[in-house]
Amino acid sequence: MRAASEVTSKFRLAVVQLRVSSVKADNLSRVRRLVKEAAGQGSKVVLLPECFNSPYGTSFFSTYAEKIPGESTQALSEVAKENKLYLVGGSIPEEDAGKLYNSCAVFGPDGEMILKHRKIHLFDIDVPGKIRFQESETLSPGNSLSMFDTPFCKVGVGICYDMRFAELAQLYSRKGCHLLVYPGAFNMTTGPAHWELLQRGRAVDNQVYVATASPARDEAASYVAWGHSTVVNPWGEVIAKSGPEETIIYADIDLQYLADIRRQIPITSQRRDDLYTVTSVQQGSS
Repeated sequence: MRAASEVTSKFRLAVVQLRVSSVKADNLSRVRRLVKEAAGQGSKVVLLPECFNSPYGTSFFSTYAEKIPGESTQALSEVAKENKLYLVGGSIPEEDAGKLYNSCAVFGPDGEMILKHRKIHLFDIDVPGKIRFQESETLSPGNSLSMFDTPFCKVGVGICYDMRFAELAQLYSRKGCHLLVYPGAFNMTTGPAHWELLQRGRAVDNQVYVATASPARDEAASYVAWGHSTVVNPWGEVIAKSGPEETIIYADIDLQYLADIRRQIPITSQRRDDLYTVTSVQQGSS
């Protein structure tokens, strides 16, 4: 990893747990207000939730889908520039060449889009008597890893179900990421069972910070999000966590602390690459 002298040792991360309505303009308006509030608290990186501009569900994706750039990403660009911060734009339904994707756009302090991540692993599950959901009925998967550099550290991006795949997080860590961000919308079945568990697992396995942003819980929605946006440190401790309501949580990301953990428990150098390895096979860029 980089020497501590080469990076700013600490920076503030804000996670916005947004109350998402069926009115796109209202969602964008709340994003503007809440990101400005986060910037006022010294945040340098702000994370928004999955599907922040529309209700979550296969019946909504085509109705709310946009091109990128488009209305929602233009708003994100403006917000990032106005507040001079890195904005991880949760995700929106994206339309491109007749296909739909669940996509996260990331913007720098100058308002330029520096990354677009398309959800790699589609959320197709069937838990009898509890929940069945098939993103693949309407969405297509992305096909590439997504990382971006900041003056503080490198950041790896996944969306919701991507977090269940330990290999992705391991690849991000081995490629130099110190923070992994997952906009997500776990539900009332998978949320209480696995939401925090997965985050702590990814953090400990890879000695990184992990942050998740969920929509706020809306009991009247057709898909009810668990909420509880969270930040976990490289020791696996939850250092910030919300309830189910609309709110902002903050965490000071301490890169010296991360370096100390990696030095004390040097799993990177102890990994048996002679016996096993996880490698990435890039098939294109999303």
